[in-house]
Amino acid sequence: MRLALFLFVLPVVVEADDKAAPVPLFDGQTLSGWKATVKADKDGKVADPKDTWSVKDGAIVCTGKPNGYLATEKEYADYVLKLKWRYPADAKAGNSGVLIHVQKDDKVWPVSIEAQLRSGRAGDIWLQTAEEVKLTIDPARFDANDKTKRHYFRVPKDEAVEKAFGEWNEYEITCKGGDVSLAVNGKVVNAGTNGNLRAGRIALQSEGTEIHFKDITIRK
Repeated sequence: MRLALFLFVLPVVVEADDKAAPVPLFDGQTLSGWKATVKADKDGKVADPKDTWSVKDGAIVCTGKPNGYLATEKEYADYVLKLKWRYPADAKAGNSGVLIHVQKDDKVWPVSIEAQLRSGRAGDIWLQTAEEVKLTIDPARFDANDKTKRHYFRVPKDEAVEKAFGEWNEYEITCKGGDVSLAVNGKVVNAGTNGNLRAGRIALQSEGTEIHFKDITIRK
């Protein structure tokens, strides 16, 4: 009887593990499944997104110019998103971000929650925009100098959690219902609850400087 019970339980455990397996969002070779949006210049001309986004040596390479983003074609909810990023070894500074729960029209910037990637500030949260995006975050993390009321610092604010330019960092972003948690290189640095955005596309920002992304996976 014990043997029969063991044989019955085993397939259930395996099936549960299979469902929890991470799924690649980037195949390492193409931008299949992603759509680029770039900001028009002052004359209304839109640059070719291929000049901003490309794939090289198994990584997505973003030139950072012009501003814009590369978004998944599909929408996602209730997930753990993992990805790696780095700035070039010779970079003086870097700026980018991961946009989650991207809503509405393709514009720069879309309604979303930004998991910040600016060098020295990875793990900060920006609400795009404060009028349309609601998320309960510890008031102690609020940036009092931000007149737009959209910026919340990671914690501890000034602790070094990022690696040197040229080295790969890892982001882990967990979304469940209206809750969001951000971890940088294995350390949880920010979180929010009771958000009004609970599903949407996922996007990588182009925001002025070169940045590389790889190993992008999602798990329910």
